[in-house]
Amino acid sequence: MCIKKIFERFLGRRPIPNKETSKGDMKYLIACLGNIGAEYDNTRHNIGFKIADRLAKDLEGSFTTNRLAQTSEMKFKGKTLLVIKPTTYMNLSGKAVKYWLQQEKIPIENLLVVNDDIALPLGTLRLRKQGADGGHNGLTDIIEKLGTNVFCRLRFGLGDDFPRGRQVDFVLGQWKPSEEPIVDQKCDEAVEIIKSFVTQGVDRTMNQYNKR
Repeated sequence: MCIKKIFERFLGRRPIPNKETSKGDMKYLIACLGNIGAEYDNTRHNIGFKIADRLAKDLEGSFTTNRLAQTSEMKFKGKTLLVIKPTTYMNLSGKAVKYWLQQEKIPIENLLVVNDDIALPLGTLRLRKQGADGGHNGLTDIIEKLGTNVFCRLRFGLGDDFPRGRQVDFVLGQWKPSEEPIVDQKCDEAVEIIKSFVTQGVDRTMNQYNKR
């Protein structure tokens, strides 16, 4: 009798988990940034929340209010995705991200932050493994709370179609009717990027999607 069979008999015929099984059981934290409150619904700065809702619709998840965030646990191809919408407001996003990483014992390499970016043209999606905050207050706080800027982030381009000095009004403003079809299409693409990130890894996903 082979060694594997002997161990299976000793363990009550339970199969011994292999590396592939353990990898398949991995949990990922998808932190989608935005501001809570009806006044922020459908604003540019809340694109992270919009993508979280689109992902939940695609994977049949639902959000419940939990500590520091609205949370939803979803499954995709053997992977577990804990998707959070922080309720701390954008400038304190790091508090929620750090808490849920520690609470669920998720390694930082399995963290993906989804945020808006005025440095990218409207609808442009860019996946990165690390980087500076780029002036984004949510990323600033996450970097500060985690003590590192080495974590994956998916940036959604807002464009910079605003007068000088009106950046805050722009990011907190509603999408224009002419922008909504682009945003809608790109939210679907963002969902595909997230699913690829958890199944294929960040490098293959960047190679596939960052060229678009």
